[in-house]
Amino acid sequence: MAWRAQRISGGTLLRSRAARRAGPFYAMPNIKQQKKRVRTATRERLENLRYRSTVKTLTKRLQGAVADGDRERAVSEHRELVRAIDKATSRRALHRNTGARKKAQAARLLSGS
Repeated sequence: MAWRAQRISGGTLLRSRAARRAGPFYAMPNIKQQKKRVRTATRERLENLRYRSTVKTLTKRLQGAVADGDRERAVSEHRELVRAIDKATSRRALHRNTGARKKAQAARLLSGS
C-alpha cells in the first residue's frame, strides 16, 4: 500500500491510518492514555451518530404515515420516535432542548393527521 499523507484544516498532515480514522481534526497523540481517549471518543461519536440518525429515520417514517393518512401507524411511529428521542437525550447524543423541540414537532405533526 502506497504511503499517502492527507492535509486537514490548518495545514496539518495526517500520516498514519489510525490518525485518519480518528477524525478530521485529530493528529495522533504520542501519549498512551491520549491514544486510548482518541479511540474512545471515536467510538462514542459513532454511537451518538447512530442515535441521531435513528431519530431522523423515525421522523421520516412518522411523516410518511401522516402523509398516507394511516392514523394507527402514525400513532405507533410517534410512540417509537418519542422513545428514541428520550433515549438519545438521556445518553446525551441530543441536547435536552433539542429533544424537547423534536418531540413537540412530532406531536404537532401527529395532531395534524
